[in-house]
Amino acid sequence: MVDIAVIGAGMAGLVCAQQLTQAGYSVIVVDKSRGLGGRVATRRLHETYADHGACYLKSHNELLRRFVELLCDRHILEVWTTPRYIAPEGMNAIAKFLGRGLEFLLNHRVETITPTPENQWRLTFESSNEKLTAASVVMAIPAPQALMLLEPLGETVLGEAFLGKLRSVQFDPTLTVIAGYPPDSKPLPEWKALNFADDAVLGWIGLDSSKRPNPQQPVFVVHSSADFAQLHDQTQDLHPIGKQILQHSAQSLEIPWLDTPDWTQVHRWRYAFPRTPLAETFLAASTELPLVCCGDWCGGNLIEGAMLSGLAAASKINTQLQSRILPGNSFLDFLA
Repeated sequence: MVDIAVIGAGMAGLVCAQQLTQAGYSVIVVDKSRGLGGRVATRRLHETYADHGACYLKSHNELLRRFVELLCDRHILEVWTTPRYIAPEGMNAIAKFLGRGLEFLLNHRVETITPTPENQWRLTFESSNEKLTAASVVMAIPAPQALMLLEPLGETVLGEAFLGKLRSVQFDPTLTVIAGYPPDSKPLPEWKALNFADDAVLGWIGLDSSKRPNPQQPVFVVHSSADFAQLHDQTQDLHPIGKQILQHSAQSLEIPWLDTPDWTQVHRWRYAFPRTPLAETFLAASTELPLVCCGDWCGGNLIEGAMLSGLAAASKINTQLQSRILPGNSFLDFLA
């Protein structure tokens, strides 16, 4: 039994959990993955690592500016290409820092969320007989995933307006290819990253190894366009699709050796970018039991929006529980 169960260990969930933990609530963060960060993700492979989700941070608002300064002071972030900041040890180092002091239940995929006769929420998990009981729930996961868990409760429990807004949120997918090349691959491009606005296949490409101290080989990370990822949404074997993306990259960028890597990995992000985000910074169900959704799809703006949404969700849950004093942006002082 805990005060708050936060489902999702991405940036929104971690910020929300830090707020509520520092206010003295008992909080547990549950995630289906083995690590923290959600799309702030780093893959370790072939004696190196690559950022296959969010590739950099840009500071816009006061919260993110202070967070970037703190991470730079701790030598977790450094400037890559102005105004982009990267983590030389991998972007998931950001999530690990943000998750300090929190309690986690990882490798646990939530199967059901149901109210109990004792007026609490009960969470059950796939492939496990464990159960978790909480006075309130924060769902810091993409809206379609939240909908799959919450829709069985119906409009009687959650309210028609709540479910309608949750259904309205749509995401664009992307396919991400990580590719490593022989150390003598030359010439390397002068650029570190490129965006593609109107390409049928490509969305973004970055020389990921340029982020690393003393890289042993060139490593590129390529994100496909949303349309291309949607075209292959049901494809099971993504390896040939990754080859196709690299071949297109080699032709478009006139770098012939891009389509002959030593090794590749392909990852599918079904919920990469919110296409139709809500205007609100959180979405609260009209239930007696507190239940709030948050994420980058509440307000948009990717990592920045996710962090602001986590703050807003924590504030809403707090008002429904004991109205304690929350740290606000000063939760970063605690982490420092």
